[in-house]
Amino acid sequence: MVKVIYRDRTWEVKPGSTVRHVIEKAGLNPESVLALRDGRLVSEETLTEEGQVIKLIAVVSGGW
Repeated sequence: MVKVIYRDRTWEVKPGSTVRHVIEKAGLNPESVLALRDGRLVSEETLTEEGQVIKLIAVVSGGW
């Protein structure tokens, strides 16, 4: 399984899905989060693999 972490939530998904699919299944907007694997940024097209941990980080933007 693939462990997914977002804020205080943790869940597992089957391997083989794209990161974008994982984000959408969690009910999140893919444009509002970044995905990290082993502390490194990964793209939405990245396929998840058995034993991975994907951490989702909320994007914060601001302005004047």
